[in-house]
Amino acid sequence: MQVSRPCVVSLRWRLEDAQGQLIDELTEPMEFLHGGDDLFAKVEAALEGQEVGFETSLALNPDEAFGDYDADLVCFEARSLFPDGVEVGMQMEGLPEGAQSEGMPTEAIYTVTEVYPEHVVLDGNHPLAGIGLRMHLKLLDVRPATEAEVEAGGIAEPLFSVQTGAPPDEPLH
Repeated sequence: MQVSRPCVVSLRWRLEDAQGQLIDELTEPMEFLHGGDDLFAKVEAALEGQEVGFETSLALNPDEAFGDYDADLVCFEARSLFPDGVEVGMQMEGLPEGAQSEGMPTEAIYTVTEVYPEHVVLDGNHPLAGIGLRMHLKLLDVRPATEAEVEAGGIAEPLFSVQTGAPPDEPLH
């Protein structure tokens, strides 16, 4: 079967930054909806029409991956709004209750980048925003997508796991 929209592809990959430093490696096959929200457009374009066994390497500019870094997504909030154990690398969905920063997206995932006695610096950019990426991928399987998968727009977990230093499964609030 050739890859065509909509279908489910099983992939393995290695993701590196522009200097060749490993960011993420998917060693076990993982399924993604081709024609949904699971994959970057450039990855989908490369897979279109391909068959099992296809391998390629793609260079992704920031605008083709996680976007450009936006300094306007960085804010400072009072240290008193955070628990005692707040530390660099922790992530939280949205700003803490009582936040004073205006115009910040409420649905963003914020990463704690600095902790000072009086304030905490939060960054709403994706950890890979502004970074050029190199992706080496292999197509391991192709199957028709189910109605439920097409309706959901995807079947995968978040695309890449980025080590932030936050304890696993411990939300900030």
